[in-house]
Amino acid sequence: MAAGGRTPGDEPQPLDPARSSSPTVLRIVIGTQLRRLREAHGITREIAGETIRASHAKISRLELGRVGFKERDVADLLKLYGVTRAPEREAFLRLVRQANTPGWWHRYSDVLPGWFEMYVRLEQAASAIRSYQVQFVPGLFQTEEYARAVITSDARGESPDDLERRVHLRMTRQKLLAEPHAPTFTAILDEAAVRRPYGSRRVLREQLEHLVALGELPNVTLRVLRFDDAASATAGPFTVLRFAEPDLPDVVYIEQLTSAVYLDKPAEVGHYRAAMDRIATAAASPQESTALLARLAREL
Repeated sequence: MAAGGRTPGDEPQPLDPARSSSPTVLRIVIGTQLRRLREAHGITREIAGETIRASHAKISRLELGRVGFKERDVADLLKLYGVTRAPEREAFLRLVRQANTPGWWHRYSDVLPGWFEMYVRLEQAASAIRSYQVQFVPGLFQTEEYARAVITSDARGESPDDLERRVHLRMTRQKLLAEPHAPTFTAILDEAAVRRPYGSRRVLREQLEHLVALGELPNVTLRVLRFDDAASATAGPFTVLRFAEPDLPDVVYIEQLTSAVYLDKPAEVGHYRAAMDRIATAAASPQESTALLARLAREL
């Protein structure tokens, strides 16, 4: 038995700061380590929740990295889980402070729904993103005027200033594609998405030309699922995010009108990965897709 009454392997595992520099990654990895410590001691979520004056549901959200950490709560949980040595506790709490660092999107909190903020966090931390869209071009690939047309079409009583802030948020997100450690992004677009006219014909033409240019980026793959192949698209739009950190599971993101669903259970994620593979097999190749997008742009 190790010091403090813990068996070997119960200690928090060290995190690689270079590998886990993203606050989102840190939040999820910290949550994973808290779950492992709790399970190693046979402690239920209910008991853990009582320790920090919260519900078992909050413990679940903490362990999934879905909410921020309070240092006092983590300190109490570490004590409950037998982590009593000062160096270990301080190292863990130092990572908690780092994980609570606000992201650049924090300044858009007035127009960024809580259910979508989690996606922005995951998007920034992902190493690979695969997306299937049927309604419109993915946000990371939209031109400013196309984004404005899409956002305006979905306006629900927001002021013009708020709508412009939503457009600016979307444009700011796109900087991710050009960063040194940008994720690879594979987008499969239903043919309807690239034909549907948001804004004027000019706006759509410029959007299609932008897609052709994006297809030249080394980390971007664009494919079109043509109408003739639609029978293969039995799933609605969804996104699969993968992370470089081995502790982090793939996450499936499914957006709804006023909320979103995040799936990370292996069986559920596996179904969506398989669906994405089937859609990719049916879709046109990147070269064929680029030619189709260029032709559609010329016709406008």
